Amino acid sequence: MNNDLLTEYRKNIRPALQKELGLKNIMAVPQIKKVVLNVGAGEALGNAKVLDAVSDQIATVTGQKPVINKAKVSIAAFKLRAGEPVGVSVTLRGKRAYDFVQRLITIVLPRVRDFSGISLSGFDKQGNYTLGLREQIVFPEIEYDKIDRIRGMEITIVTTARNGEEGRLLLAKMGMPFKKV
Repeated sequence: MNNDLLTEYRKNIRPALQKELGLKNIMAVPQIKKVVLNVGAGEALGNAKVLDAVSDQIATVTGQKPVINKAKVSIAAFKLRAGEPVGVSVTLRGKRAYDFVQRLITIVLPRVRDFSGISLSGFDKQGNYTLGLREQIVFPEIEYDKIDRIRGMEITIVTTARNGEEGRLLLAKMGMPFKKV
């Protein structure tokens, strides 16, 4: 793919999906609506600087300032009170979402240790896909020397697909490396 993923989608993937799914209207073809990155930072309860470090890393990866998520309920066992910060998240839409998915497929996933493809079990009934990464250092933008701790993250790709099969077909056409069954 020498073009960006959005151009590739509009020129080649969308018409192929329309034909394969038997849709009459091109606007009914599934597409990526948004991509949400979420990092839980429970250790932020004891150290406020943790959220700053996590925010900087996510901002570096996405090019967008993250939102700080606060706890909705108090949980005594975790010494957590409602309203305390517990993580950060970023929502990417439009071209930024497609660019992120392209970088995820071509650069980030091949850097994951012992990578053999991503699981098909991450789809929900609406065709959205959620993927968990154990280490943030698989992103080339993050410098290993400047991180304080290895943290995982959750990436959710929200699509306009009507079911999981349409979502799987969309991401497979975009080049998502699913495990061979």
